[in-house]
Amino acid sequence: MHRVFISDLHLDSQDERYSALLTLLDELPSGCELYLLGDIFEAWVGDDDDAPWLAALAQHLLALRQRDIHAFFMHGNRDFLLGEHWAKAAGLTIIKAPYLIEQDTGENWVLCHGDELCTDDEAYQAFRKLSRSDEWQQALLAKPLAERKAIALHLRQQSQQSNSNKADNIMDVNAAAVESLHLEANAQVILHGHTHRPKIHELGEFQRVVLGDWTDHFHYVVSDGSRLELLKRAI
Repeated sequence: MHRVFISDLHLDSQDERYSALLTLLDELPSGCELYLLGDIFEAWVGDDDDAPWLAALAQHLLALRQRDIHAFFMHGNRDFLLGEHWAKAAGLTIIKAPYLIEQDTGENWVLCHGDELCTDDEAYQAFRKLSRSDEWQQALLAKPLAERKAIALHLRQQSQQSNSNKADNIMDVNAAAVESLHLEANAQVILHGHTHRPKIHELGEFQRVVLGDWTDHFHYVVSDGSRLELLKRAI
């Protein structure tokens, strides 16, 4: 089984990153699986967002089904409000972290967005717990779309200001959290995004594979069921 993994596009318009995504979608081989591991969007304020580029992207993703390509979506810290309505329109299957894939070799790969592994950032983890609650999400989604967009912008600005004052190690994964996930899932590969530090870490019994964000380059992982590659291409 050919699989492709991406994350952290932070799309907010039909810009160069959007065009790069369409190029990648066109290149996918028929019958493969595509995994979107969170923060595909800069912010998601609800499935009722009527931005034309979102409707166009949904059609591009839905068209993958014509080539027998199955696309999976996992929530990130920017697009955790994406719901079943838009997922259905785009032909996406929503998956929950940690998500386990058994490779053709018998290896276990576990997928997550990556933010749940950054346990040293206690302030963020507190917000993450709050924002994933049904009550918080229902209250936010009940607000008018324009108000939700303003709230999302304010939260992004707050996050940028807060992150600028944090040490780099605080915003990276915690080694104990990684080891715990490895043991819990009996995983030979842990694959995630979020930290924007693309690299394949060799950790003895397993690998931690980190996807990168899409800026002037885009990063993605490809697997043929027996091996993986972390690739980088110019946008």
